[in-house]
Amino acid sequence: MKTSELETRSAGYYAAAAAINAQFRSHCEASNYSDKEKIIAERMKLGLELCYYNRNIHINYRKKFIAVKIDKPEIKNRKNLSLLEKDYETAGYIKKSTAQGIIYRIPKA
Repeated sequence: MKTSELETRSAGYYAAAAAINAQFRSHCEASNYSDKEKIIAERMKLGLELCYYNRNIHINYRKKFIAVKIDKPEIKNRKNLSLLEKDYETAGYIKKSTAQGIIYRIPKA
């Protein structure tokens, strides 16, 4: 699976407010996704938990895609990860890398 790099900036002093805003927007956007799409995101989260050591995995609902973010990832099982990523690539999911972690994007149907 191809990985592209995202350049992100730290929110600095406003990090807490940015986190609250992101959580609020995610809750608002969640209503625009079907139960099937939400289940796909949850299954992706469970699969990634088996392949990565991490601080946390977040599911964020956005306007055009669902983002599954892995904070501070470290690969635990390369073989299973490569199998998962082949399936994700076939399904049209996108992998992005940032300074904070890795984000898998599930496009809106």
